[in-house]
Amino acid sequence: MGTIWVVLIAIGALIAGVALGFFIARKYMMSYMKKNPPINEQMLRTLMMQMGQKPSQKKINQMMRAMNTQMDK
Repeated sequence: MGTIWVVLIAIGALIAGVALGFFIARKYMMSYMKKNPPINEQMLRTLMMQMGQKPSQKKINQMMRAMNTQMDK
């Protein structure tokens, strides 16, 4: 009878640890991505020039705003 409780507690602790670790890692990655976005204006400008488009500052700002609102969701 005693070993059943030990096994159940161990399984419960394992599940709780995995769930807690997942949520902590998710929150950390979301804050990291917000502070260090994966793409900046210079990268976007270079990408558009490689695709054959002449990037205007208005278009760059519009695309950055769209990406930022997408990241906030």
